[in-house]
Amino acid sequence: METYIEAFMNYLNYEKGLSANTRAAYRRDLEKLQHFLQEKFSVSEPADITREHITAYLSWQLDKGAEYSSMARSLSSIRTFYRFLFLEGYTRKNPTENIETPKIKRKLPEVLSIDEVDKLMEEPKVTAPLGIRDRAMLELLYGTGVRVSELLDLLLDDINTTAGFLRCIGKGRKERILPVNQTSIYWIQNYLTKSRNFIAKYPLERTLFLNARGRRMSRQGFFKILASYAAKAQIGKEVTPHTLRHSFATHLLENGADLRAVQELLGHADISTTQIYTHLTKTHLREVFQMYHPRA
Repeated sequence: METYIEAFMNYLNYEKGLSANTRAAYRRDLEKLQHFLQEKFSVSEPADITREHITAYLSWQLDKGAEYSSMARSLSSIRTFYRFLFLEGYTRKNPTENIETPKIKRKLPEVLSIDEVDKLMEEPKVTAPLGIRDRAMLELLYGTGVRVSELLDLLLDDINTTAGFLRCIGKGRKERILPVNQTSIYWIQNYLTKSRNFIAKYPLERTLFLNARGRRMSRQGFFKILASYAAKAQIGKEVTPHTLRHSFATHLLENGADLRAVQELLGHADISTTQIYTHLTKTHLREVFQMYHPRA
């Protein structure tokens, strides 16, 4: 099965243009299935895998305490894998047919209030190079709604502070040109003139945001930085990079932005993905109504 998985990874990379993180998630799902089938059924060839094998695997995941969202993602990975095998002529059957996707209770994302965003932005110590860098990253993340991977992939040439826009490459290697607000531009210019040269150690490094060692910052590194500032700001919510993305979209809609425009800014292929934010704004309106209307 390893040979087929490698061929599938190449397909996802070169033909579908999926990111390294997405490909890694597919690989984990398929390798977990592979190990299960080898141990339980001594099956290793994709053509020998049956519907009963897949349902046994899903039941095993459930017994291990997996959440329905994890099981649904796993089944989606296996389905995509078998569609690839069928298209390439490696198999004539798809054992995932007629297997119902586990029902997922959609969880509304955590959103910060504008006051909480302001508190978070004030935490970096902007008298130090790393503090200026952190403030610029936070402002840009909230100011544009980019994904953390898109933020960390930015190169020096991807942002035009004079014209006020940036270029980012999102899921499926799709390019977006996004407007950048004046506050973000101010802090990025500060970072470029007062901070980056102190952090940079390699003249040829073109990544915009660098870690303390002068290299591209990792997702884990930025997660730790953000969590530290959220704790110092005493925000009683789980704050991740995606929280700022959710907050960006929700605050736009609360202030009258068009749903299609928000979809474009976020880089969502399907507007149904963006529509979750309309639920958040309705929740906000209900809370305001209950708080201030005398008959609520």
